Amino acid sequence: MGDFLPGYESSQWYGVGAPKNTSTDIIDKLNKEINAALADAKMKARLAALGGTPLVGSPADFGKLTAEETEKWGKVIRAANIKPG
Repeated sequence: MGDFLPGYESSQWYGVGAPKNTSTDIIDKLNKEINAALADAKMKARLAALGGTPLVGSPADFGKLTAEETEKWGKVIRAANIKPG
């Protein structure tokens, strides 16, 4: 698509969230285990077969990603004057 519409970029991603007051210890343990699973060769191969690329990182990295994506797509929604239906 980017070949036909310069600057066009779109992707999808999935993440794992937890309730707001979840302890840091639990968040850190989940993050460690999820990152380990995503680093596993079989998991990487399966995701690649589905066209995916695992993104590992910290809870802060995920927070930054969600903030950036919210801002980016918020601009698109406002520019297109999209309203909830």
